[in-house]
Amino acid sequence: MLVSTTWLLSNRRSLARGLRAVALIGAMAATAPATAEPAPGPTPRVTATVPPVSQYRVNPGDDLDVFVWGEERMQRSVRVQPDGTFSFPLAGTIKAMGRNVTDIAADIRERIAVNYRSTAPDVTVSVRDATGLRFFVVGKVRTPGSFSSGSAVNILQALSMAGGAAEFADISNAVILRQTPSGQIVEPVQLNTVLKGGRALKAGSLSRPLPMLMSGDVLVIP
Repeated sequence: MLVSTTWLLSNRRSLARGLRAVALIGAMAATAPATAEPAPGPTPRVTATVPPVSQYRVNPGDDLDVFVWGEERMQRSVRVQPDGTFSFPLAGTIKAMGRNVTDIAADIRERIAVNYRSTAPDVTVSVRDATGLRFFVVGKVRTPGSFSSGSAVNILQALSMAGGAAEFADISNAVILRQTPSGQIVEPVQLNTVLKGGRALKAGSLSRPLPMLMSGDVLVIP
């Protein structure tokens, strides 16, 4: 079919406008920024909550070093008496048994503060000799006897210090004998579950933390 010259002339403006529109749309499509896919977030990590390590608690018979900053006359070593106390200048009688050194230092600083017009000096207390923490491991262990430690000890650590369980030891019936002001008590412990390791324990925090031994405790492995 032939297209007349008259029709072409009459419609060339429309054709030109259409071609320009197509070219403009193509240019816009070419320069438009690509939509960025959101970056994947970091893979969540599951971490176990680790309970804090227990601070050593002072026992009768322990030797402590007490340092009062800027007061050389008040630097001294003291021994915790059988009643769990010791005496310190300007502070009087300090209860130490069952407390950690941070609490004892804060108690001394608070007591001597009344003797200073300005802020009381800092006080530092440290354990020089922890002879007071003495416990016993008896029964079917390789080296039964009495043991002392300068830090807090749990039942598994105590068993290790005694050389571990001997042959035919009945770990599932292990107990702690503890002397209290109201009398002697028996505390069953769950050593058998811990000693099975991954066969009985799941990753993460222990549902029941291992008991810590106190001075005078007796760990019995039947």
